[in-house]
Amino acid sequence: MSIVGFRGQGTAPTGGCGVTRSIKEALDQAVNTLRNQDDARLDSEVLLAFVLDRSRSHLHAWPEAGLDAEQLRRFEQLIAERARGRPVAHLTGRREFWSLDLEITTDTLIPRPETELLVEQALALLPAQQNLRIADLGTGSGAIAIALAKERKAWSLCALDRSLACCRVAQRNAQRLGLYNIDVVNADWCDALAASCLDAILCNPPYVADRDPHLQRGDLRYEPRSALASGTGGLDAISRLAADTARVLKKGAWLFLEHGYDQSQDVYKLLNNKGFTNISCIRDLAGIERVTRARKPA
Repeated sequence: MSIVGFRGQGTAPTGGCGVTRSIKEALDQAVNTLRNQDDARLDSEVLLAFVLDRSRSHLHAWPEAGLDAEQLRRFEQLIAERARGRPVAHLTGRREFWSLDLEITTDTLIPRPETELLVEQALALLPAQQNLRIADLGTGSGAIAIALAKERKAWSLCALDRSLACCRVAQRNAQRLGLYNIDVVNADWCDALAASCLDAILCNPPYVADRDPHLQRGDLRYEPRSALASGTGGLDAISRLAADTARVLKKGAWLFLEHGYDQSQDVYKLLNNKGFTNISCIRDLAGIERVTRARKPA
């Protein structure tokens, strides 16, 4: 695996000297501080588990266990940062995706559970035992490619991103998880790929309109704009991908694209105009049109 251009658990803490507050007391105070935010309890538990280097289940099992002064100081500092809007993934440097613990930085998009639908569709549709060549375009932290590499040892994954910083994060994640059927490539979309070389492409491209007010709210304020916004209607990247992916996919190969809740018809037209067939949109668990899959004619 190479980049083009560069190749605890433990026993419950006990009370005693230096203990300033119990786990339950610290969590209750944190939840009150974050009371105007969604997921205040979850965020508080994740941050305290991070400080203690324990699981969230540990917090539930030992609510009366004590925090020492340094632990409490670190926890309160993180809660204050979260109250100011900093994403939890940036505060911990971690995010779970497909039950995998991934490193996250301010250079990468924070993986969302909804994006797991891309992985699910590829796993369901593509033959498991064949040595397929599959690309994850705009890989960021490597989440999609890493999830596929974990599930399908016979597949060869190519994780591409134009950001060298993202490529380094993706490679660290793959190496730490012991996945070596991935090549991480520093390149823009399909530019580094030969014609008709891939059996499938997965992509979670930027698809938010440049002036969408949501970009100024919540975690999105802290994430790389280039990974979120894509032109006046949010379709600039997908329009380019419709053309580029048709060139690099083999005959009969599949394309899986994530997109906005109201973009499925536009995505259908873009792909249909480039000759794709078997175009269908899949809804996520919330009933939102989330992923479109399409096939290059055989």
